Amino acid sequence: MNHMDLVASSAQTAATDDLDVLREIEQRVLWLSTAMIDHANRVRPNPTGLKVGGHQASSASIVSIMTSLWFECLTAGDRVSVKPHASPVLHAINYLLGELDASYLTTLRQFGGLQSYPSRTKDPDPADYSTGSVGIGATAPIWGALARRYVEAHFGGAGTGRQYSLLGDAELDEGACWEAVLDPQVAELGEVVWVVDFNRQSLDRVVPNMGGTRLQGMFAAAGWQVLTVKYGRLLEELFARPGGEVLRARIDRMSNPEYQRLLRCDAVELRARLTGTYASLPGADPGIIAGLLAGVDEATLHAAIRNLGGHDLSALREAFAAIDDTRPTVIFAYTVKGYGLASEGHPQNHSSLLTADQLHALAARVGADPARPWTPFPDGSPAALRCADTAWRLRRTPPPPQDVPDVPEDFGRTPHGTATTQAALGRTLFDLTRQAPAAGARVVTVSPDVSSSTNLGGWLNKVGVWATDERRNWFDDDSETILHWRERPTGRHIELGIAETNLVGLLGELGATWSRWGQPLLPIGVVYDPFVERALEPWSFGIYAGGQSILVGTPSGVSLGPEGGAHQSIKTPSIGIEQPGCTAYEPAFALDLEWCLLASLARLGRPGGRSAYLRLSTRPVDQALANIPADPAARELRRRQVVAGAYPLRRHESPVVTIAAMGAVVTEALAAAARLGELGVGADVVCLTSPGLVFEGIRGRGGHGDAPTWILDSVFPARRATPIVTVADGHPHTLAFLAGVHQVPGTHLGVSEFGQSGSIDDVYRYHGLDTDSIVAAALDLAD
Repeated sequence: MNHMDLVASSAQTAATDDLDVLREIEQRVLWLSTAMIDHANRVRPNPTGLKVGGHQASSASIVSIMTSLWFECLTAGDRVSVKPHASPVLHAINYLLGELDASYLTTLRQFGGLQSYPSRTKDPDPADYSTGSVGIGATAPIWGALARRYVEAHFGGAGTGRQYSLLGDAELDEGACWEAVLDPQVAELGEVVWVVDFNRQSLDRVVPNMGGTRLQGMFAAAGWQVLTVKYGRLLEELFARPGGEVLRARIDRMSNPEYQRLLRCDAVELRARLTGTYASLPGADPGIIAGLLAGVDEATLHAAIRNLGGHDLSALREAFAAIDDTRPTVIFAYTVKGYGLASEGHPQNHSSLLTADQLHALAARVGADPARPWTPFPDGSPAALRCADTAWRLRRTPPPPQDVPDVPEDFGRTPHGTATTQAALGRTLFDLTRQAPAAGARVVTVSPDVSSSTNLGGWLNKVGVWATDERRNWFDDDSETILHWRERPTGRHIELGIAETNLVGLLGELGATWSRWGQPLLPIGVVYDPFVERALEPWSFGIYAGGQSILVGTPSGVSLGPEGGAHQSIKTPSIGIEQPGCTAYEPAFALDLEWCLLASLARLGRPGGRSAYLRLSTRPVDQALANIPADPAARELRRRQVVAGAYPLRRHESPVVTIAAMGAVVTEALAAAARLGELGVGADVVCLTSPGLVFEGIRGRGGHGDAPTWILDSVFPARRATPIVTVADGHPHTLAFLAGVHQVPGTHLGVSEFGQSGSIDDVYRYHGLDTDSIVAAALDLAD
């Protein structure tokens, strides 16, 4: 043997030995993830008898993919979103890498233990992305890539790295995936890699018409690199033999259920199904497959039929090495749900559990001890060394946190004339960049193609549009063009296509940069308020995952008179009140908006921070009605009350009734109070800016939570307790709880039916928000 042959032989031996180590780790990950779920369901005491759950089969299908990715491919700069049902696999890998103590392996789905699905904020071990809502976690790395690029362009320190998404094939049913894939900016993100665990099963069945070719074409049409890992080495070797192309065609043309049925067959039945009446192919001799398989022993045939590419470590290695970093990539890795378990291939194995005997059989096959299920690899063993090397390679140095620059509480100006809260948004952002440029530089705005219609045009002209590269503005010399679309890496507004799901997905990731790279941003997303409901799930999930941001819904309510119908939001005030991790505001006046926005910005980008939702209006309101105190101390008290949720707008010397209003309808509340005064009925007027904060104050007063209660005594003192009329441009139950502050009678006006087109006067009258309706309700209570 010459020198070159010796080198080649040595390299081949090394590669074989390396794969053997990887297979040992792969089998241990399979065991740990399976045993975790078994312990949670069969070993840990469960006095209630309620189902604990877990997904042994879903975890098993992705074990090889995750083993290959973590122990061969990942770098410290990479981030990975793991499909929800594979959380035990992630915990198993983190345990082997020393990132999770063994004591946690018995706590899956236990209070205070490992979460059901990967969580950045609740799990004790690292999870780059929170997942759990299918389609939302899958798309998060796209928005993470955009957020990383934005931070790197403006502040540096975000480094490089791929953004991987490991998703089940059924997740591709979710529209959120395709809304993200089709956004024009995504085709530029070469660091994005999706790996589809293509097991062709859903919760209840084998999906008969899940066509890989069709899905591949859809990604390719969107500009993605498409890689397919369909068959493993055993099958490829059979296909290379005489007659192998006929066998390949036979398997390729099978429906998904027919192929899956083969996994449940013994060798005799398997040969019969591959070569019998089921196997007729146009123009092919049915004996060709039989002749090919005649030389294959039962064990090899049994292993080959389940030797799909997603379980072949060398095939996965080649696929990961082929990634083109100039465009996003999707890898379709064909797998078997439940691979390596007794339940593999069963159409209802989604939540099935191995029996005790099956678990012991698995332990015997992979070299584990059921009596000591969490035993680590022996010190100094090749597998232990590989785990240690991987842990060292993936170790991240936490970035030094950057403090958020101080955000002013009050710019000191008092708006005059007529204004809308929507227009005040852009004005406040201008003032912030002028009076607090360090804080203003951290502001990034996002909208789904509604910048001009939500009054962000002036802001956008000032700060520019963010893009990865500078692009020529072909309309910069057009004198009739008011909105100047200057795209450059220094821009601070990001414009997406018309997809609210994408907007809030990006918003969540922009709001997480403080914890990922130590660079806090102050992200503000603007969307039409009726469409907040469309974006609700990913928005909520972004908050759950630690993304701190401000969502602005504007225009809102039936105050958007002529639009009518479903364009007039009704339920969104309730959403703001009920959303965890979020403070909701609906300011009535421009200065209220300024104070609420500044307070919300000051809560972002830090440990313990909090998101906000601002519901704004296009209704012009006379700013003199705000009656801003001239005395500095009184003005500061008003500001604190506005930020805390409510303030007294008018006090009568002898109140008989209280009118509590929110947002633009405060105008009608004040007019009603004036009319009531002419009738000899004294009326206090209270302006609610955040019903949620006031409600939390009530809970705090009752010992439920630690919310401050001073706002109740300040705005609703017991000595002024009277029957109350509440008025909201939204569902009436939004403010109905206020009657419980002092247990007084109440009437609650609002919108509980779909809107109508018309003038504001007509629409308010139709919904009972007009001055006459408020006066009538107050007189009824005063009697």
